[in-house]
Amino acid sequence: MKNIVILISGGGSNMAAIARAAQKEAWQEKRGLRIAAVISNQADAPGLALAKNLGLSTDVLSHKSFDSREAFDAALMACIDQHAPALVVLAGFMRILTPGFVQHYAGRLINIHPSLLPAFTGLNTHQRAIDAGCRVAGATVHQVTAELDHGAILAQAAVPVLPGDTAQTLAARVLTQEHLIFPQAVRSFF
Repeated sequence: MKNIVILISGGGSNMAAIARAAQKEAWQEKRGLRIAAVISNQADAPGLALAKNLGLSTDVLSHKSFDSREAFDAALMACIDQHAPALVVLAGFMRILTPGFVQHYAGRLINIHPSLLPAFTGLNTHQRAIDAGCRVAGATVHQVTAELDHGAILAQAAVPVLPGDTAQTLAARVLTQEHLIFPQAVRSFF
């Protein structure tokens, strides 16, 4: 059995899309893949209740309980490693990870980013795409490297930027595509 650990910080919609695909497509029975745990750095993350409702094991490790980013990442690695992950998935995990963390999971750490990388790394991607006059925007699943929002691209999906779009309307359209490509990318990883 190959274990997947998913990290979240908020609503968990991408985590749920992966979990629902895993259930619908019987990943455990047909592929030997299982979501071993969902871990959040936010105790009040709505995605934790969603994960529990999907029958997934959850854990919380608050970054606020640690004096440094390195100390948090070391504790997070220990928490993740209890599940012997073949893959660690960042599904809306809103923390910049230390190089040591990234190195520890090198080759088995993926993220989804709400832009067509390499364009618009970092935050506020939808507004930046609108401000730049882009005609298309989208989402990218990529391998995580020590450089923020870089790494090999595993999947992308594009959506049109429509006249009158706001960051919120564009984000909603991009999110529907994230829910399609992220489970596909996780499945294809194996």
